[in-house]
Amino acid sequence: MRRITPLRGIWRYAAAFGLVVGSTLVAEAMYRVFDTDRLSMVFLAGVLITAVTLGSGPAYFAAATAFIVYDIYLVEPRFEFTMNSAEDYLVLFVFLAVAMLTGRLAGRVREAQGRAEARARTAGALFRASEEFSSSDNEDAVRQALAQRIAEAGRGEAVVLHDGRSWIWPPGLTIPAALADLAARPASEAAVRESGWRLRQLRADDAMVGVAAWRVSSLDGRLADSPEDDERLVDVLVDMAAAAIARFRLAAERAEMRARAQTEQLRNALLSSISHDLRTPLAAILASVSSLREFGDRFDAEVREDLTLTIQEEAERLNRFVANLLNMTKLESGALTIDGVTFGVAEVVGRVVQRVQRQAGAREIVSSICPDDLAAFGDPILTEQALANVVENAVRFVPNGGRIEIWGQSVDGQIVLEIIDDGPGVPEADLRMIFDKFFRSAATSANQPGTGLGLSISRGLVEAMGGEVLARSRDDGRPGLVVSVILPGASS
Repeated sequence: MRRITPLRGIWRYAAAFGLVVGSTLVAEAMYRVFDTDRLSMVFLAGVLITAVTLGSGPAYFAAATAFIVYDIYLVEPRFEFTMNSAEDYLVLFVFLAVAMLTGRLAGRVREAQGRAEARARTAGALFRASEEFSSSDNEDAVRQALAQRIAEAGRGEAVVLHDGRSWIWPPGLTIPAALADLAARPASEAAVRESGWRLRQLRADDAMVGVAAWRVSSLDGRLADSPEDDERLVDVLVDMAAAAIARFRLAAERAEMRARAQTEQLRNALLSSISHDLRTPLAAILASVSSLREFGDRFDAEVREDLTLTIQEEAERLNRFVANLLNMTKLESGALTIDGVTFGVAEVVGRVVQRVQRQAGAREIVSSICPDDLAAFGDPILTEQALANVVENAVRFVPNGGRIEIWGQSVDGQIVLEIIDDGPGVPEADLRMIFDKFFRSAATSANQPGTGLGLSISRGLVEAMGGEVLARSRDDGRPGLVVSVILPGASS
């Protein structure tokens, strides 16, 4: 049964008496119109209405009152409490029994309906709380939702405490000193309980993740049916919130473990790739040097020139690789400094073409910068490195006899350089990832050497100068890739 305040009980019984008075007035009107005293059903109707609207207790009171009023007011002789025959006794006591039974049954139906409604409200509150806890994106949101749901469940005030922080409901609630002490000294829980607050710990995997405190400020309109039901409802809400927090922490741990595993995989891949990329040019250099030292006098001039060129090319390749690693380290540590100056774009592009030409072999590299005095603002050395990485990447994928074009122009105050190749291109799904560190498209990189650092470094260098690097498929429908390097113009 729901706890009822005395004032509320008095008004319920006063309302029951009013319904009996109303029944009496209706009976009097019917007595005058129809000249009959067989009006017990009018009083039974009043008792039934009382039971349905006010409950069993007022219904019993209405039945007893209606019994007395019916005997005194309508049974002849009127206005006297008399029973002159066995039939009077039978009629009156049957009326009393029927009224009591009707009131009891109707009252029980009403109370059962009230309990069902309370259970429905409780289930609804738990469902809404479950949705909120599930949709929350962090522990703090769960604690705030818990405070709100506990306060609404008890029509009172709620606070959730953890690590010196608090989440309150309703907004603007002033936390009592006892609760503030609880946040710092858990030993003060007894004092908190004495002040009317009830406490419940949030525990996730045997670790305390908060303390919920609440007190009821109103008994009207509560979600639960009794104080005991309030306790059980709060217990369920707290357990749901603790489970949500535990789920967040497990998800964070799982994500951290996945990140560690991916980092370890990347580290292993990087070490393997570095080992391969360092050994390959070193092996070529050592082989060429050894041949020259042992058989140099036996080789003709053309062979010695070829071995010397091999040493130079492989040393330059090794130097580029080491430079990429150093640049990546500087970018990730934030140690890269940019000394912005105005420089000629055509000159930088020319150096890039000359630098990559020896690697291009039978591939054609052409450049077109319009106008010739096109100028950008940034670091020319870093710009050359970024462009060289993009062009070298194109050289690896363009077949012999293919073409690599470098176009440059000014667009809306920015310098747009486009490197267009005749290679196999990159699938649309991979275009947004080709600038990620260590990424290599499975569709095009299966038999190609490299670490997946070149384009990532190019993006980092250009972005450090205030520019942007983009990639897209060719606009003319032919296979190939277009990489756009956008730099600030000299006047920007």
